Amino acid sequence: MARTSFDSLSIACISLWFCSLGPSQTFSSDDRVTIPTRVIAKPTTELLAAHLRVDTSLVLVPVHVTTRLGISVTDLNKTNFQIFEDNVEQTITHFAMDDAPLSIGLVFDASASMRNKLHKSSEAAAAFFKTANPEDEFFLVEFNERPRLAIPFTFDSEELYNHIVHTRTVGRTSLLDAIHMAILQMKKASNSRKVLVIISDGGDNCSRYSVGQIKNALLESDVQVYAMGIFDPFDSPKKRPAEEVKGPGLLSELAELSGGRHYPIDNLNELPQISEQIGLELRNQYVLGYSPETLERDGKYRTIKLTLAPPPGMPPLRTYYRRGYYAPAP
Repeated sequence: MARTSFDSLSIACISLWFCSLGPSQTFSSDDRVTIPTRVIAKPTTELLAAHLRVDTSLVLVPVHVTTRLGISVTDLNKTNFQIFEDNVEQTITHFAMDDAPLSIGLVFDASASMRNKLHKSSEAAAAFFKTANPEDEFFLVEFNERPRLAIPFTFDSEELYNHIVHTRTVGRTSLLDAIHMAILQMKKASNSRKVLVIISDGGDNCSRYSVGQIKNALLESDVQVYAMGIFDPFDSPKKRPAEEVKGPGLLSELAELSGGRHYPIDNLNELPQISEQIGLELRNQYVLGYSPETLERDGKYRTIKLTLAPPPGMPPLRTYYRRGYYAPAP
């Protein structure tokens, strides 16, 4: 897999990187999981120059391609893709498989409803950190009735994990406020690739921000959202509050809007595996770059549509990508 750096762009590019313990109990030291440093293999194929220099504005679109079974497809080439902006086909000028460092915000639910799910959630976080690039940076937003920045940007994923295993669950759920805080924190990111990973059981019941406001904030940001929604399949919707019933739909909508994915979790034992899968997906994305045929600095929203023509004999494929971006303001 080629390792690509866009940090040396001579102009500003538009990056479409598109979140059984009681209240007073904590985990013991025996429950901790050691997080080894992930070693990145030296790239053997160069798909894009390590120091890309351009003299026009560049739109970068990360794309994840899978089979219907969710298996990543990593052997496509530029001719298999077509990309359109506002229904006008664009010329793909840059193409790569990218494993550049990430800026990752972990948005972690510490509300009372997570009490019996906290241990598996911490295991999921540990599994995700194992897939990290040594140059990745992380922050942690923890939320219950209010969100708080528990740990600002750091390269030490172990620090985040140690905090999570000592988390106390209490209070209601301010998921939307937590996402908003994480988007603001991401403005301090050092890397062009920005991802929010949300671990929550869904429904919001005490946020100040609305769904519409968070959608707009995501559209205006270059943040990609992956969510692990933890739901009880045996709990009748009639017994659950309305906000929890809407929780899966909310997480799916926010993830899709940003070009990420939502993984509903019915079995807590699946959490670590899904978390690791998300980490690997982030390392197996194509990066398509183009210079818009018409680029006006009008601050308006531009729609993106991608079509795929797979090689003969390949099964039906699915694509995940951000569906648009806001042009620079005047």
